[in-house]
Amino acid sequence: MKKTVFQTPRVALISFSHFVHDLYASFLPPLLPLIIEKLSLTLSQAGLLSFVMQVPAMLNPFIGLFADNRNVARWLVILAPTLTALPMSLIMAAPSYSLLLVLLFLSGISSALYHVPSPVLVAGYSGIRKGRGMSLFMSGGELARTLGPIMAVAMLSWLGMDRFYLVLGLAVMTSVLLWLTLESPPEKTGIRRNGSLKQAYAEIRHVLKPLSGILAARAGMHASMGIFLSVFIEQQTGSLWYGGAALALYEVFGVAGVLSAGTLSDWMGRRKVLFWALATAPIALLIFVHTSGILKITMLVITGFSVLSTTPVMLAIVQENADNHPSAANGMFMMVSFAVRSFAVLVVGFIGDVAGMENMFVYSALAGFLSLPFLIGLPDRKKEFKPGNQGENHAQDQ
Repeated sequence: MKKTVFQTPRVALISFSHFVHDLYASFLPPLLPLIIEKLSLTLSQAGLLSFVMQVPAMLNPFIGLFADNRNVARWLVILAPTLTALPMSLIMAAPSYSLLLVLLFLSGISSALYHVPSPVLVAGYSGIRKGRGMSLFMSGGELARTLGPIMAVAMLSWLGMDRFYLVLGLAVMTSVLLWLTLESPPEKTGIRRNGSLKQAYAEIRHVLKPLSGILAARAGMHASMGIFLSVFIEQQTGSLWYGGAALALYEVFGVAGVLSAGTLSDWMGRRKVLFWALATAPIALLIFVHTSGILKITMLVITGFSVLSTTPVMLAIVQENADNHPSAANGMFMMVSFAVRSFAVLVVGFIGDVAGMENMFVYSALAGFLSLPFLIGLPDRKKEFKPGNQGENHAQDQ
């Protein structure tokens, strides 16, 4: 099979598995109030729960190296939805805080085992349309973060705490479907099996350095909008409903941005799409903070579309430049993303306490402009096909 072929069914299946996997990973926030009440937790203890889930992300490069050297990316993607869902389906039954920490830590490990190799499989199935593949893949995760809290509350209301473990069924069926359907991508058959993290870093450092700069510069916008948007709107309007609606609107148009940006970058070039997203986001955020009414809603939509749209483009760049160590390279990128995002949450929270939430958003937007110079160091892959050529026609048959 040609490397130019975009295998739509398999890319769509992995994107669906991303949706299912992240549904379970998003269960903690909406269920946290009940957990706090049940186990009599302090807010500090509750905050530690989310942190424990994220800690295994620091192992991402090692997970990627293991996936590359052992050629187990397919099996990790197959098993991870069930392995993540199992502890998450038991969190309401945990009789103690310590056991709850263990369950969430295990879920975090499984989540890392999924998120490191899955983009590599998507890249293999996407041929030269890696941007399109990453857009579809990332849209699954964004949809899960939008719908996951709703599903968690609905399932708890329907099943109750004693039978909440039954939500595991969807994940098991997804793993079975992946096992029956997925094959190893053909363009990964030549990967060396004795690689090292040093070799992987040497292969992608020319893109990892500028991408790290972009991640750091835009992290404030990502953290402030994703975590504090509903609080900001509630403070301005006095309505929790408006705060929740604003966050939902932000996430919905974030899905639209994720879904379109990677595909556009296949045609227009990676740097050009990143430039428009990175330049538009801080401008829209600044206008959002200082306006009201329809204009404020419009800027919220544009901010969500642009802030969240850069990830599939960056994932495509990483995979295009990691021929021999794709999983390890993706693990390094994701580790950097986790580190700067975690640090940004602390920074913007501190700024919000000291200078106020409005200034927190303003400073985050101004920092976002610092991402633009890093684009100079990135390679740009233009489209290598035209509608109607052989690869395109063949792809439609897959």
